[in-house]
Amino acid sequence: MMSRNIVRGTSGSIGSGKFVVKAQTTGVNLRLVKSISTGADKDEVKHFKELAPTWWDIKGSQRILHLMNLNRVDFIRKIMAQSIKISDPDVYVPGFDYKKFLPSIVSRNVENQIEHEINSELLSKQMHILDIGCGGGILTESMARLPYFKQVTGIDLTPEVLEIAKEHVKQDPAIAHKIKYELKPLEEVKQNYEVITCFEMLEHVDKPSEILDHAWKLLKPNGVLFLSTINRDMISWLTTIVLGEYILKVVPIGTHHVEKYINSSEIIEWFKENYNGHFEIMDTLGCMYVPTKGWVEHDRVNVGNYMMAIRKLK
Repeated sequence: MMSRNIVRGTSGSIGSGKFVVKAQTTGVNLRLVKSISTGADKDEVKHFKELAPTWWDIKGSQRILHLMNLNRVDFIRKIMAQSIKISDPDVYVPGFDYKKFLPSIVSRNVENQIEHEINSELLSKQMHILDIGCGGGILTESMARLPYFKQVTGIDLTPEVLEIAKEHVKQDPAIAHKIKYELKPLEEVKQNYEVITCFEMLEHVDKPSEILDHAWKLLKPNGVLFLSTINRDMISWLTTIVLGEYILKVVPIGTHHVEKYINSSEIIEWFKENYNGHFEIMDTLGCMYVPTKGWVEHDRVNVGNYMMAIRKLK
């Protein structure tokens, strides 16, 4: 029986230090309970409806997402490469850090051969991917440009945002045939996928545990679930809400609610309690927006924003 029982804090806006401490101690609801819907609440849908017209403006309401998208795609590409086990006996894979010990020309040749074999293996798979909470399609389009993804399906609950996504993809015929957008909640999805992404959306739903559970059941064995969200801590509150929304105004006010943030440790604990022995954390990467540098990656995965890749074991 699934029993992740962490109770969410009360709602709030910019809040105060005392409020953040309360949100930290009360936590977020990752308990799996039966419900008829995995959707966002009406306020969240209304908020993103208002942002729809400027979704693809790189200097508009979603400019932070446009900047982060480079990091997200790099993370996906790295994990997909790591997921490949080279089976060709003619390809030599050193069991040591060859870049330190081999001459540079030999090292480059080994690296090129390994990379070529990995890309060939990925291309042969022609995977299907589900992008949950795709919004206007920023990440969806980027994934469609990766040659080893045959079909990318994006789902969302805001009609106005999906219309923006459908219109924008028409501008690029090279990927338009690879993308399918659908207005539907996750529980209505029936197809299984090799890759599922859930970026920047868990902090916008009322029942994140059900999103995780539905997504996991749709994932094929050896498939990878990618997710990103925000740790529930003082630094996250300061950077995403105080700084991002109220001071720098790079994010629309009301986008974030600290009590909905989910610690990376809570994600791992949820999987241990519900799918122990059936998952592998492939990588977790911390990231933070720095106004003078953009998105900066770091290894403090319990602070601020983070991305995580989880493989479904057979």
